[in-house]
Amino acid sequence: MKKRIALLGSTGSIGTQTLTSCKSLGYGVNVLAANRSVDLLEQQAREFTPRYVVVSDKNAYTDLKTRLADTDIRLLAGVEGMCEAAQLTENDIVCNAVVGMVGLQPTLAAIGAKKTVALANKETLVAGGKLVTETAAANGVEILPVDSEHSAIFQSLQGNDRKALKKIILTASGGPFRGKTAAELENVTVKEALKHPNWEMGAKITIDSATLMNKGLEFIEAMWLFDLMPEQIEVVIHPQSVIHSAVEYIDGSVIAQLGVPDMVIPIQYALTYPQREPTAVQRLSLTDYGKLTFEKPDFETFACLRHCIEAIRRGGLYPCAVNGANEQAVALFLAEKIKFQEIGRCVGHVLGNFKCKVEKHYTLKEVLETDRQAREMVLEYCRGR
Repeated sequence: MKKRIALLGSTGSIGTQTLTSCKSLGYGVNVLAANRSVDLLEQQAREFTPRYVVVSDKNAYTDLKTRLADTDIRLLAGVEGMCEAAQLTENDIVCNAVVGMVGLQPTLAAIGAKKTVALANKETLVAGGKLVTETAAANGVEILPVDSEHSAIFQSLQGNDRKALKKIILTASGGPFRGKTAAELENVTVKEALKHPNWEMGAKITIDSATLMNKGLEFIEAMWLFDLMPEQIEVVIHPQSVIHSAVEYIDGSVIAQLGVPDMVIPIQYALTYPQREPTAVQRLSLTDYGKLTFEKPDFETFACLRHCIEAIRRGGLYPCAVNGANEQAVALFLAEKIKFQEIGRCVGHVLGNFKCKVEKHYTLKEVLETDRQAREMVLEYCRGR
């Protein structure tokens, strides 16, 4: 069956690769959504002729509306526009590849419309995991993981009794600063932090990979996706990024998913599931690699990972708070207003000082307010230093 895709975050790294997969599979694109990359969004709109294009930035919206005036494409704006487009009857899959908390409300909108969600937006489950998973269960909606690690876990679980799961092994490359001490990281530049050894990604996620915040977010996300407890997740540094993650079962068997570091496989599998289709991805040669290595993470130097695990152990809205703190701190670092190690300090400051709701159930309004307050705490903390 040729599916129709609503793609949120179409101009980012995951978004552009998703469009390549859609083109290869012959899938239609019903919705394109992005923030402000007008040139690329116009190019995508003309190539894929979606029914709707959504742009978040108001100035970009005005510009793009003029550019696409000769087409029948309908333009929408803001988070409200993304929510409207995510609920369209014609959507078979809503692929959420936006970066940050902005992805939460469109995900809930898609789930409310009973649409399958291919999720690459970590913050959706980190900030609102209980809310999202309960809403998905109530609507009978599948959430298919797009992250390479969660896709690997998802694939390694297939055909097995979930009751036989002992733990998951969540692998991490270690980023560009693996093996560095805290002192050595004090004065690293934005340019250095954006040089990931294995993956081509957007700026925010690349910085998160450098701080290991990304792995902390994935730790939280995995708990919600696979209904796990914190003690059932082991983070392992695997510099080659060949084993994308693994599952250990109660009999001692470990089943892993391997492949070259390439997002095409997890993206396409989320789109075609439960079927597999050919790709042009380079085939894995274990003999070319020669050896695969593994290390324990340095929780002291890479404090963000430690903070994320502590946040989810506390529960409630603490994961939302550390996520908001990190988003704000990364934005400040990319703008060269704080140093690299200040990111972890900002997250730790919010974790240590924010009194979050820890009840199991919370509302979207409470999630958004927690995020807002956490960001403001970071700004106040940085102004006072």
